[in-house]
Formats: sequence, structure tokens, C-alpha cells
Amino acid sequence: MSRPADGLPPGARRLAAWCVVGLLVAAVFVVAALLVVYLRAVTAPLAVAVLGSALLYPLHQRLVRWRLPHSAAAALTCLVLVVLIVGVGWILVRLIADSAPKIGRQLSEAADRLREQYGSAADPASQAADGMRAFGGKLASALASGVVGGVGIAIQLATGGILTLALTFFLLRDAHKLPAFTRAVVPGRYTDLTVKILRRAFLAVAGFMRGTTLIALIDALFIALGLALLGVPRAEGLAALVFVGAYVPYVGAFLSGLVAVLVAFADQGLGTALWALAVVLAVQQIEGNFLQPGIQSRTVSLHPAVVMVSVVAGGAVLGVLGAMLAVPTVAMVTSIIALLREERAKPDGPENAGVSVCDT
Repeated sequence: MSRPADGLPPGARRLAAWCVVGLLVAAVFVVAALLVVYLRAVTAPLAVAVLGSALLYPLHQRLVRWRLPHSAAAALTCLVLVVLIVGVGWILVRLIADSAPKIGRQLSEAADRLREQYGSAADPASQAADGMRAFGGKLASALASGVVGGVGIAIQLATGGILTLALTFFLLRDAHKLPAFTRAVVPGRYTDLTVKILRRAFLAVAGFMRGTTLIALIDALFIALGLALLGVPRAEGLAALVFVGAYVPYVGAFLSGLVAVLVAFADQGLGTALWALAVVLAVQQIEGNFLQPGIQSRTVSLHPAVVMVSVVAGGAVLGVLGAMLAVPTVAMVTSIIALLREERAKPDGPENAGVSVCDT
């Protein structure tokens, strides 16, 4: 008895099979995203702990090479992480909090001047300025009062911070045990490949975190210097926005750069705004042509369209945290796919024999 699909051309059957595979993969991703959102009290600290571990893992390894026990090295690394978060975070928060009211007023002035000089043609830019002014005002009032949404959210943040720190400690302390644990739970044929996948994924995340942090620091310093030379007020607060925005590739850089240009326009007019725009574009060109290829190309290589779609999708799922986690997640998945393709291309790949593919 013939089946209905037997009368279809081979190309149509292959297309139908790939469509089924695509739907199954999409369903898995949707379910995973829903679980991540539903369990965000755990998944968010875990994701932040992975990023923090990836950023400071070289320090942990150096401490271990100095013959410190793994527990002591992990504890010292976590202490450095706390100092960085508290110190740098406090500086950034104070810079943004002190500058937010002034920046908000200047964004409001920029919106009014745009409407007066360019009429309805400036509506998109003026609406963006109004939105940024409102956000700046809310941020300033929240930071000034020392309350972010009430005591309940403050407790949640403290709980999440403690959980993140604990997870970071355990990830650093027990990282050297992961290959042995993987070999104990994964079937023998795929053990070495799984270990290699985990190593490649971790290197991708670590490369993204270290590269992005270095690039963000360089961008913020150059833009702060340029805005200070132009006499733009609150250059240090704008530079802090640039530093934070760099962790959301393209989108964050665009928004923080737009804020700097609008502040320059409101304070000193169109000429200074154009010079500020030139400074921002020059820094972005230096980053795109020299910094990113030299710092991140060996570990993270993603098309800008993929990055922007990932940021928007991550923001839709988990808000600001999702936008920050989207790119390292996609970079990790891309590196795993590239590794699987490399292994498949080998004559003795894992699909042909159960040989070891683990890094030496």
C-alpha cells in the first residue's frame, strides 16, 4: 500500500522533512525560552555567574599555578569580582546618577530645538530625545532615593547577588573536575567530543567577555576625551553610558552615542553636535576596523545582522539582561556548530569512529 508522500517528488519530500526538523528545533527553543523566563530567579544568576567566571578564569588559573588550592583561588577570584562589581559599579552608578538630571534637561531642550528648527521632519529624533529624557529622570529619581522598585525587589536583588557569587565560586573551584564528570555521565562514543564542545563554548564566552570589557573601556575613554575637548558638559556621565552600552553590541553603542550628540546639540548647537557625532563615529570606526578584529575575531565572529536580531530577541525574552546575554549565547552556539562541522569534515570524525577528539 502506497503512502501519500510516495507520490511527491524527491525534492518536495526533502523540503517537507527539513520543515519538520525546523519546526521541532523551533519548538525546542520556544520551550527552552519559556523555561528560562519561568525560572529566571535561577537562570539569570547562573548566566551572570558563567559570564563572571569566564571573565576572571585566567586570574583563577594563575592563582592555581602559584600553588594555591582550588578553593582558595576561587575565593580570592570571587573577592576580586566583588571588588570590581562594587567599585566599578558604584563609580558608574554615581556618574550616571549625578549626570542624569542634567542630561535629561538637555535632552528635553534638544527635543524642543529640533521641533522648532526642523518641524515635523524632526519628530522621530525629538521623540527619541523625549524617551531618553524620561528614562534619565526615572533613573535619577530611583538612584537618588536608593530604592529600585521597593524593598521586595531589593531583597530579590540581594538574593540573586548571593546566589550568583556562590555559583561563581563553585564554577571556578570545580572547573577542573568537569571533564571527568562529563566522561562519567556521557556515553563513551561521545565523551571526548562533549568535553571539546564544552571547552569551545567556554572559550567563546570568555573571549566575548574579556574582549567586550576591553573594548568598552577604550570606547568610553576616547569618547570622554573627545567630548571633554569639545566642552560638552557631563562628559564623564556620557562616557559611563557608553561603557555600559558597549555590553549590548550595536544597539547600546548607537543609543549612548545618540545621547552624547543630543546633549552636545542642546548645549552648544548644531556645530558642536556634528563634531560630537564625528567623535562617536570615529571611535566606532576604530572599534569596528581595529579593536574587534584584533581582540575578538579569534573567539567571536558574528555578522552584525545576527548580533542585532539576537539583541532584540534577548531583550524581548528577558529585558535588559536578555539583551546583554543574547550575543554571548549566540557566540557560544555558533562556536559549537563550527566545531561540529570541523569534526564532521575529519576522515576519522565521531560519526565514523569513536576516537578521541579532545584537545591535547
